[in-house]
Amino acid sequence: MAVTVPAERRAVALPDQGPRAVPVVLGAATVCSQILYPLVQGSVRDTVTVISVVLFFAASVSHAAVWRGWRFAAVLVAVTAGGGLLVEAAGVTTGVPFGAYTYGDSLGVKLLGVPVVIPLAWTMMGYPALLVGARIGRDRWWTPLVAGAALASWDLFLDPQMVDAGHWLWRGGSGPEALGIPILNFVAWFVIATAMMAVLGRVPARGYWVVDDAQRAAVRTADRVPFALYLWTYASSVLAHAAFFGLPGSALLGGVGMGIVVALLLRVLRR
Repeated sequence: MAVTVPAERRAVALPDQGPRAVPVVLGAATVCSQILYPLVQGSVRDTVTVISVVLFFAASVSHAAVWRGWRFAAVLVAVTAGGGLLVEAAGVTTGVPFGAYTYGDSLGVKLLGVPVVIPLAWTMMGYPALLVGARIGRDRWWTPLVAGAALASWDLFLDPQMVDAGHWLWRGGSGPEALGIPILNFVAWFVIATAMMAVLGRVPARGYWVVDDAQRAAVRTADRVPFALYLWTYASSVLAHAAFFGLPGSALLGGVGMGIVVALLLRVLRR
C-alpha cells in the first residue's frame, strides 16, 4: 500500500496481546454468523444479515486501529462508510452512479434513504480489499486498481443475493443487465472503489512505518485476519449461491470474477 512515510522513519511499538485478540475474536464471530445465515429464514435471516455486517465492520475497523493506528481507522471509516453513504444516497435519489434502485425496509433504520448497515458494508469489505490490493499490487499505481477490483468483484455476489432476498429492487431503464443487475452498477462499483482505495493509500499507516524485520513480520502475520475474512467471503459465497440460494449464475460469475483476485492473492501469499 502506498503510504506517506515520515522523513525519519522510526520503529513503532507493536500492540499488546489484548488488543491484538479483538479483531481475531470479531472475525471468528463474523464467520459464525455467516454460517448461520443460510440456515434461517424470514425476519430472522434479515436480523442475522445486519448482525453479520456489524461484526465484520467491527473486525475490520478494530484491526485497522490496532495495527495501523486510530488515525488510519478513522479515515478508513470516513472514506468507505461516509463515502459509501453519499454515493448510495445519490443512487437511490437520482439513479446515478449505479442505476435506478430502491431499498426495502428489511435492513433496518435508514439515513438519507439508505439503510445504515449499507455504509458499514462498504467499510467491512473495503479494508480487506485494500490490504489485498497492497499485497498484490505492491506499487502506488497498481494498488488502488487491484484493491478496487478486489472490492468491486465482491458485488458480483452481493447484488444478486440481496435482490433475491428482497433487500433492494432495481427499477429498470439503466441499460444492459447481467443476472438482472445493470452492468452500469458493476462499472460504478469499480470506479468508486478504486477512488476510495487511492485515497486510503495516501494515509499514513503505522504498521508500514516499521523498520525492524521482526515488527514487519508481526504486522504481516496479523494481516492474515482480514485476508482470511476476504477468502472466507469468496469461498462461502460460491458455496452458498450454488447450493443454498439457487443462484448458479452469480455463483459462476462471482466465482470467476472475484476468483481472479483470490488466485493472485494466494499466489503472493505462498511466496
